[in-house]
Amino acid sequence: MIDPVFIDTHCHFDFPPFSGHETEGLALAAAVGVRHIIVPAVEAERFAAVLALADAHDALYAALGMHPIAITRHDDAGLALLAHHLRQPHPRLVAVGEIGLDNYMAEPMMARQEALLAAQLQLAGRHDLPVILHSRRTHDRLAHILRRHDLPRTGVVHGFAGSYEQAAAFIKLGYYIGVGGTITYARANKTRRVMARLPLNRLLLETDAPDMPVSGFQGQPNRPERLRVTFASLCELRPEPPEQIAEIIYRNSLDLFGLPCR
Repeated sequence: MIDPVFIDTHCHFDFPPFSGHETEGLALAAAVGVRHIIVPAVEAERFAAVLALADAHDALYAALGMHPIAITRHDDAGLALLAHHLRQPHPRLVAVGEIGLDNYMAEPMMARQEALLAAQLQLAGRHDLPVILHSRRTHDRLAHILRRHDLPRTGVVHGFAGSYEQAAAFIKLGYYIGVGGTITYARANKTRRVMARLPLNRLLLETDAPDMPVSGFQGQPNRPERLRVTFASLCELRPEPPEQIAEIIYRNSLDLFGLPCR
């Protein structure tokens, strides 16, 4: 097998343990074929840092968005700052994200989450950018909202761990499904079965580093180079040869985010 190349479509490289050690982290990733990494911001105060990272390192691309987990800290000024950045042409800015819905918190403030999500979806559509979507205990509600926002570039539901039917609903709307480290755990039977059945041309690979540790590295921050562990697990689940899996998922990533690294 020719050594495959990968794109980590979701890594919070602006957080520890990567911040301050970017060159080392990128070298470790490149050594196992992780050629590029998309770094989604989670709050307005991190927009400038994420853009600066992408400017400083050819391997990195930026996404800007306001994560639902920080809903109490988001405000109109943050949304205005997002709109400002999206109006400025920036070759390293490839998506709006991480945005979405989260119903796991004690006080989720869902009405406020949904209003913020709708505003960011509108911005993504206006600027012809795909979205990187967070969804925790909200898949059906998120799909309902996406039906009302016909985005020209759609996006990805990242770190997916829902049912096959829920994944199929997102795919029917034109969205991709993010395959993360959950599938490296033998006990994750539902998610593993889902990823085995979904069309390969709708899958992306991601780490969500430093979150979502893969099996064998529990209790440690996840890292972009461990995308290879998730890839190996996916190959065990799929009928296609590894070369085909790697090539199609790589092309999916290029196509969705409009990356020039062909």
